[in-house]
Amino acid sequence: MDAELTALAASGATTLVGLMASDAWTQVRGRLARFFARSGEAGPVDAELELSRQELSAAGAADDVEAEWRARLRRTLRADPAAADELRLLLAELDPAASRGTTVTVHNIIGGGVQHGPVIQGQNFGAVTFHAPGSVPPRVIPDAAPEPPPDEAGTGR
Repeated sequence: MDAELTALAASGATTLVGLMASDAWTQVRGRLARFFARSGEAGPVDAELELSRQELSAAGAADDVEAEWRARLRRTLRADPAAADELRLLLAELDPAASRGTTVTVHNIIGGGVQHGPVIQGQNFGAVTFHAPGSVPPRVIPDAAPEPPPDEAGTGR
């Protein structure tokens, strides 16, 4: 089996297991069973899909369940190469983010002078915490006349 079909089977298994763990499972289970029914085994596959979901929720064995369905998808694609197009369409419908690919362009620019603290550039950030030693230097405003030192009376004149 070529690398493209192997990657498709892996992507399909990942999506399938992700859907098993989601609220959308009841809506897509029948569609997945029909996909596998192309080899005449709709009833048993539907029962296997439900059993896999129970195993996933009971034991948290996502890797095992995913490996099982990856192998099952490889066998299906090997037996019927035309199933690849159907699986691609099904995955595009079930996981729209996968059909867009993972290409992301991020363009970051820093301007406006010296930065006296952390600067983060990128796209998606989660909980970010900074622990910077010392204090931040005072902000210097150009073209501002310095304030004269206070005299003995404290008036600054």
